[in-house]
Amino acid sequence: MNFYEWKQRIEIIAHRIREIGGDVQEIRMEEPASEEQVAEIERTLGFPLPTSFKKTLVEFSSSFSFRWFVPDDFELPGKFRGIFGGTPHWGLNLIQEFDGERKGWAENVFTNREDEYDAVWHNKLAFLAVGNGDYIAFDLNGNDDPPVVYLSHDDGEGHGYIIGENFRDFMDKWSRIAFVGAEDWQWIPFTMNINSGIVPDGEAANEFRSIMKLDRL
Repeated sequence: MNFYEWKQRIEIIAHRIREIGGDVQEIRMEEPASEEQVAEIERTLGFPLPTSFKKTLVEFSSSFSFRWFVPDDFELPGKFRGIFGGTPHWGLNLIQEFDGERKGWAENVFTNREDEYDAVWHNKLAFLAVGNGDYIAFDLNGNDDPPVVYLSHDDGEGHGYIIGENFRDFMDKWSRIAFVGAEDWQWIPFTMNINSGIVPDGEAANEFRSIMKLDRL
């Protein structure tokens, strides 16, 4: 994984948002986690963290947060009209909190594992809270580097969407569309279907980067 390239993209995005008068509220990359810190969380969870997520934690950052918003008078056209910012935030120290919240939804609201909608909430590990009751999570399907999926609590269009083949793939592709979201309606224009993941070289992504003058992503 090219973490240097990720850092470059973050800097490019932040610079451009400031250039158009937007608000970059936070860029935070903590020191990498130690192997022991990761092992402690894994012992608590009772299973290993996904491979590329673990590698990111110990080689890139133990906690990452980036919050940016376009100016109020900056309106994107057409299918991009719903995009207003980007708020990626995840960390080793947040896993138990976020997944505890997911479990609450699964155990108290989406209880029927036989129901197609409810089932999406089960056998997951949430690592990012969207902030509106939705989550981004790993699908614990037996793979040591499982796909990343979206969990909507209110019939959102992105519910059950696979948005990355694994954590590395998700972060790499999400960074190329400036981390828009994390609400599903902001990144859905950059997907083709429920299984495609974010398509960073598709027509929509290329058009978005051109409008935003983020071609170097």
